[in-house]
Amino acid sequence: MSNLKNFYINGQWVAPSAPNDFDVINPSNEEVCATISLGSEADTNAAVAAARAAFESWAFTPKAEKLALLRKLLEIYKARSEEMAQAMSMEMGAPMKLSRAQQVGAGSWHLEGFINAFETFEFDTPYTATEMTLREPIGVCALITPWNWPMNQIVLKVVPAIAAGCTVVLKPSEIAPLSGVLFSEFMDEAGFPAGVYNMVNGDGPGVGSQLSAHPDVDMVSFTGSSRAGKLISKSAADTLKRVSLELGGKGANIIFADARADAVIDGAVRCFRNTGQSCNAPTRMFVERSRYDEALVQAKKAAEATKVAPASEDGGHIGPLVSEMQFDKVQGMIEVGIKEGATLLAGGPGRPDGLNRGYYARPTIFTDVTPDMTIYKEEIFGPVLCLLPFDSVAEVIEMANDTPYGLTNYIQTEDTEKRRRVARRLRSGMVETNGSGFAQGSPFGGYKQSGNGREGGVFGIEEFLEVKAVSGWND
Repeated sequence: MSNLKNFYINGQWVAPSAPNDFDVINPSNEEVCATISLGSEADTNAAVAAARAAFESWAFTPKAEKLALLRKLLEIYKARSEEMAQAMSMEMGAPMKLSRAQQVGAGSWHLEGFINAFETFEFDTPYTATEMTLREPIGVCALITPWNWPMNQIVLKVVPAIAAGCTVVLKPSEIAPLSGVLFSEFMDEAGFPAGVYNMVNGDGPGVGSQLSAHPDVDMVSFTGSSRAGKLISKSAADTLKRVSLELGGKGANIIFADARADAVIDGAVRCFRNTGQSCNAPTRMFVERSRYDEALVQAKKAAEATKVAPASEDGGHIGPLVSEMQFDKVQGMIEVGIKEGATLLAGGPGRPDGLNRGYYARPTIFTDVTPDMTIYKEEIFGPVLCLLPFDSVAEVIEMANDTPYGLTNYIQTEDTEKRRRVARRLRSGMVETNGSGFAQGSPFGGYKQSGNGREGGVFGIEEFLEVKAVSGWND
């Protein structure tokens, strides 16, 4: 990538107005792997101005032309997928197998889903014989994305916004910006009109805050921590712009006595996937008491079988945490868990044996966890699982809902009626049951402090639209 220190504004790569170098660290070895520039307010203003100037034309560009560009983007994305896999593996520590299959795959999967949804999406629908309901693009959108699933989140925001007729300014995470730069190359190669898509690298207090408060930005779509989501909402309030948030989680995985034999092992592996750095990770495992002792043995075995190794190595292992800051946070939370009286079933503080450099954490499981403990209440964002028993359906529903978050919960039981009944009672935007994944275009988002937006398919496109009622349309 030759544009690491440049921004993509108004259809061209431009140098920053005031160079401010920022080193990108490879978390597998703690070495600098790239250097980018962080944008200034002048760069932010230039990107927003380009998006504003392009909006009127793009908003009324025929759907067929937009579809052709999106299909071209998908073609380029697939052709250059190995570049993207390498970039994400290096910048945020995803092992190559995970990076190729899931990190890259998430982007192409969502892109295909949006194309399918957009093909049949109706912007104008009759409400009565004489009244029409119009769905129109909201305007200029600031898209602020995280480091843990870079292409998943960039595609989930950029593609539906552009399909809706909006113009955008993307600010990828400065911790993992290489994939964002590469995606911008894909957008340029696909031939989107100048100003429709813009990208400025920067940090949250800088470019992120500037975009959130900018009077010419009509909407902010943000994925990240609940703390940052609150700050963005406050910053956006003065201009009353729309704010769509996808935030943290503290998912419960409810395992009833009749769940399949490998439910506990699968749950632990799912918690540790992506080194636990997923907002929808099932980090609280509740097991029906008659099966709890067996679950302790299975979960411990799963943790000890989880290999930790550099991202560059092939295989089914987990990689490092993304940064020194994240490593320190996870280590601190493990220490707090011990201090507050939880019992270590597996793992614990420190790096795994043989890994003395890099931000590696040991897959860790706590038992004897109580609801007042920090590790029970707060999102850790690392390979740390809390394991607790329960005695009744009513009790476990209360336990699962005892959190300020509400993103994804999980249920494991062969009793269909029970599965449906519990799913209805769980206060979360998503409930995954018996390991059955969600369909392409399914709405992704949460309740409570997990956010207020929905991403994916038709739901994702609708996020970026205003609704207009027009009477007398057929008079």
